[in-house]
Amino acid sequence: MELSTVAIVTGASRGLGHALALGLLKPGAHLVTVARGQDAALAAQAAQAGCALLQVQADLADPAAAQACAGQIAAALPPGARRYLLINNAGTVDPISQADGLDDAAAIARAFNLNVTSAIVLAAAFLRATRGAADRRILNISSGAGRNPTAGWGVYCATKAALDHYTQVLHAENHGARVASLAPGVIDTGMQEKIRGSDAASFPNVERFAQMHEQGQLSSPGAVAEKILRYLAHDDFGATVLDDIRNHA
Repeated sequence: MELSTVAIVTGASRGLGHALALGLLKPGAHLVTVARGQDAALAAQAAQAGCALLQVQADLADPAAAQACAGQIAAALPPGARRYLLINNAGTVDPISQADGLDDAAAIARAFNLNVTSAIVLAAAFLRATRGAADRRILNISSGAGRNPTAGWGVYCATKAALDHYTQVLHAENHGARVASLAPGVIDTGMQEKIRGSDAASFPNVERFAQMHEQGQLSSPGAVAEKILRYLAHDDFGATVLDDIRNHA
């Protein structure tokens, strides 16, 4: 069988990343997932679907682990696929605090390492490993928080803004890859649970997110993943570098 798609998804153990991984389990595809643990159920589903699966276990908030992970993935990518995809989905909203409480340098560094550094390192390895491929695409999962300042999310907003700007640079450098940084909307995930559990003194908008959950206004990971994979496969992917999935059907 012809190798159709080789896809890499980070943060694949839960939420949107897990839903994206499930959506990529197609016959003739090769999926690489990155998470802190192994997923036996995903392996069984991949085997049933006829999709090759490589699970890389790594904590991408650790720079050394992220670099080792990037090297492992680059060395393992099979040649000759019709399309190569990198989806940098892993991320954290922590630490949540007003500016005068952001004094934990290690926590801030972990957030930047996970949300920004790992994406940059993985993209570099991906670009080198797929050089010469006709169709290669990089999707960075961003957030509206990178484009709209939100009290209490100084670190999260800063990391997502950095990811957006990095994606624009990547596009400007013209490596022969299509790239986009996408805000996925508000999704019913573990991150949202953490946000709803925030102290209002640290995150003044906590009540709004609680109300969205109570009123059923959060999108499911599966529904958003389905939209993102359609968007990613579209012929004009990358035409809009900073995008929002809510702009697409």
